[in-house]
Amino acid sequence: MVANFSLFTAFYLLTPLLPLYLHETFGATKDVIGLVLSGYTITALLFRPFSGYFVDSFPRKMVLMVCYTAFAIFFAGYLAASTLLLFTIVRTLHGGPFGALTVANSTVAIDVLPSSRRNEGIGYYGLSNNLAMAIAPSFAIFVYTQTHNFELLFWLALLVATFGLIVDSTVKLEQKQVLNNKRAISLDRFFLKRGWLLGVNMVFFGFCFGVLSNYLAIYGKQVMGITGGTGTWFMLCSIGLILSRLQGGKALRQGRLTHNASEGMLISLVGYTLFIACPNYLGYYGSALLIGLGNGHLWPAFQNMMISMAYHNERGTANSTILISWDVGMGLGILLGGIVAEHFGYSTAFWTVSFVNLVGVILYFARSRNFFLERQIEQ
Repeated sequence: MVANFSLFTAFYLLTPLLPLYLHETFGATKDVIGLVLSGYTITALLFRPFSGYFVDSFPRKMVLMVCYTAFAIFFAGYLAASTLLLFTIVRTLHGGPFGALTVANSTVAIDVLPSSRRNEGIGYYGLSNNLAMAIAPSFAIFVYTQTHNFELLFWLALLVATFGLIVDSTVKLEQKQVLNNKRAISLDRFFLKRGWLLGVNMVFFGFCFGVLSNYLAIYGKQVMGITGGTGTWFMLCSIGLILSRLQGGKALRQGRLTHNASEGMLISLVGYTLFIACPNYLGYYGSALLIGLGNGHLWPAFQNMMISMAYHNERGTANSTILISWDVGMGLGILLGGIVAEHFGYSTAFWTVSFVNLVGVILYFARSRNFFLERQIEQ
């Protein structure tokens, strides 16, 4: 959890301010910003299936350390990128080790959890992501407003990632986790085919958060005149995430995964709609709390549902599958959100988010819930 907290702290130190960095440093337009930032997610997406395969087929500790080392080193690349092209290359390539690392770290976390408390444990493990989201954006924006120095933020991200690498080096796994997987190479080695519909469903929810999280700062500054509210938004979102994990722990212990997922997606739908329907402080900050509550129920439920459809030697693949789906959605959201905002404005872009979320909710209740119940594996 500490290493995962470091991973996402390094990530969130940069994420909310990168659109401003690209605009102020290189004069990038909205659609160019969307194109540059989507490269990170697309590369993470491409690495996910292979990382799941490697985590399931090779010593997990070794895979974890290689991925974390590469993830940390790439932060130095931002310091060296002096042109928009170089920055685009570094940012795009950085998505690879990030995608692999999130799979490796979460799979090792599952390995060290007792099976009787795995559903609940995964929910609490996710708190480390939420705490990072609560702290890092606010801290990053505070540093930026005080110094207007993006280089300092790149150094801070590098140091935090290096700390996480040191922490993960102390993790001890039993020798039995080294798997000799002799199955023939097939699509199931890289993507859990049994869970394909859940993956498709998750794309819709990833799209929504991709648009909102990446264009929140510019929207707040240019449309609503809120210059210092992004950090507060992320903090409120994280409070919602944390509260939902604590409140939903009992349901996860009882295996009520579909209940948690249903509750989460409906709360999120209200949050995304409130954000754009009420362009004021109440809608802006109230949506943060609701979206946090919704995603906090949704994410561990979907992750546990996907893992419940996998055998024990497919945990890495199951993890990579749900993350692939989220990445596809995030990437589409960042790319298409920038294009829609450039040509039709931010209001249209965020109304599109609310509509896409509604489609995801309908798909879940119409098909995905029964799809899971029919295919889960009793272990």
